[in-house]
Amino acid sequence: MKYVLVTGGVVSGLGKGVTASSVGVLLKACGLRVTSIKIDPYLNTDAGTMSPFEHGEVFVLDDGGEVDLDLGNYERFLDVKLTRDNNITTGKIYQSVLDKERRGDYLGKTVQVVPHITDAIQEWIERVAMIPVDGKEGPADVCVIELGGTIGDIESMPFIEALGQFSYHVGPGNFCLIHVSLVPVLNVVGEQKTKPTQHSVRGLRGLGLTPNILACRSTKALNENVKAKLSQFCHVPVENVVTLYDVPNIWHIPLLLRDQKAHEAILKGLNLLGVAGEPDLQDWITRTRVYDVLHETVKIAMVGKYTGLSDSYLSVLKALLHASVVCRRKLVVEWVAAGDLEDVTAKEAPDVYKNAWNLLKGSDGVVVPGGFGDRGVQGKIIAAKYARENKVPFLGICLGMQIAVIEFAQSILGLHDANSTEFDPQTSHPCVIFMPEGSKTHMGGTMRLGSRRTYFKVPNCKSAKLYGNANFVDERHRHRYEVNPDMVPQFENAGLSFVGSDETGRRMEVIELPSHPYFVGAQFHPEFKSRPGKPSALFLGLIAAASGQLDAVLQNYGNASKLLPNGMSNGKPIVKSYQNGNAIKSSNGSLNGVYSNGNGVHH
Repeated sequence: MKYVLVTGGVVSGLGKGVTASSVGVLLKACGLRVTSIKIDPYLNTDAGTMSPFEHGEVFVLDDGGEVDLDLGNYERFLDVKLTRDNNITTGKIYQSVLDKERRGDYLGKTVQVVPHITDAIQEWIERVAMIPVDGKEGPADVCVIELGGTIGDIESMPFIEALGQFSYHVGPGNFCLIHVSLVPVLNVVGEQKTKPTQHSVRGLRGLGLTPNILACRSTKALNENVKAKLSQFCHVPVENVVTLYDVPNIWHIPLLLRDQKAHEAILKGLNLLGVAGEPDLQDWITRTRVYDVLHETVKIAMVGKYTGLSDSYLSVLKALLHASVVCRRKLVVEWVAAGDLEDVTAKEAPDVYKNAWNLLKGSDGVVVPGGFGDRGVQGKIIAAKYARENKVPFLGICLGMQIAVIEFAQSILGLHDANSTEFDPQTSHPCVIFMPEGSKTHMGGTMRLGSRRTYFKVPNCKSAKLYGNANFVDERHRHRYEVNPDMVPQFENAGLSFVGSDETGRRMEVIELPSHPYFVGAQFHPEFKSRPGKPSALFLGLIAAASGQLDAVLQNYGNASKLLPNGMSNGKPIVKSYQNGNAIKSSNGSLNGVYSNGNGVHH
């Protein structure tokens, strides 16, 4: 097994995750099999209990693991299925060591950070690197490891020590270290400054790790004299100093690395030059060019609670983007804070209320994503009602589907106090109820999590067609509440069709309004399995409906590759954020902003 380690220096949010993913893409294009590990030095056991405002979205894996959003980047870029063990946290490592200590596995020894914690980290990496994630037999050829945080953080010290030992343990020719660092440009003199990177590399070397490759983040490509200076002071060959400068979208990053021969430096460091071929990135190049020349827009209103940080809905944004590129449309996401649509805002902040409604009414489609808690619920219900009554394409995900059901009960069935027991435990018409196997006391990992099968009961429905006329589909879940099965007949008699359910027929998974151009809700999270070349079926349906192409897509049964000719395009998605009526962030470029004109929003 060969290992590539990606570390970061100077500041966080430089795009280590995208860099690690792009390295994986490049190595995969050279004919190698690749797996990934993300190390998060925080004490949480997993990302499940962290606020999206704090850490971005929680990404859910097939096995139910709640992990860091960078694993979503790996899955999308590499088209693999990772496991919960591919995300290592300080909490997981300490928990495993303490469990061993309690069992007496250390035979009375004093348990210490070195060697016990550092050994546990190394054993974990070696074990997980052997798990196949690409659907083939046997282990991958290369494991790309990303160490979260920056060099010098107190919390990452045990990992740095473990990785230093690990590089010695696996030996030269099996370990390649890529250090991602910032080369700032001072506006006053307009000069690229190397000192932060020099200090960062010195710190790294002092901790026992020597970089093989420097990946320098900068607004523009590095000057040759700057490269020479970095090479001299950081003891890295000048051809191994690559620039990751700001680009219109992150799909350019594997191409940037290839153009600077980064794959050759990595393959040389791993003794794979004779084994791997030249990188074949033809599909990737075509897709990136298409993305770059899109100009006809499709506007989607994202009505949610965490609109202040686009990373909170990263996978939803990516799924919208994947579908937009296939439909040859430039994605414009209009962020609408759900609470701004409510009557109370009309009284307290009329301008904010008016602005939110203008955004909603000016959109071609509406997405209500998942979420927890009752803040903004009324605004989401209002958005679902607007989309239903005005025949605007609508996609409700998880809580978004439950919202659509509540709105239908209130407006069409006339059950004015209908609600979810999550928001009103005393409601006389509980159309969304707590699930029987959930836990109300423990927060982490107690939900219905991971891949579950949904069976389509109505064969001719839009959802089944979008999934290629499938009888069933496996999608990832993350929820505690679900539609009350006892009320389903009432809904169906009034025209709301429950087209998908689980194998028991009691858990409702997909809703549709047959009388509406596109009104779909899913209890699962289809965004987690969307890929750049293979957009999620329900998102493809939404974008197609919003851009007048749904009939063409349905005729091809949702087969994206048959949808449109392989044209060229230009689409930097324009992402606007509104909170309390004010635009607070606009990243004209990559949706997670890491490589988008310097708007780094990833933490």
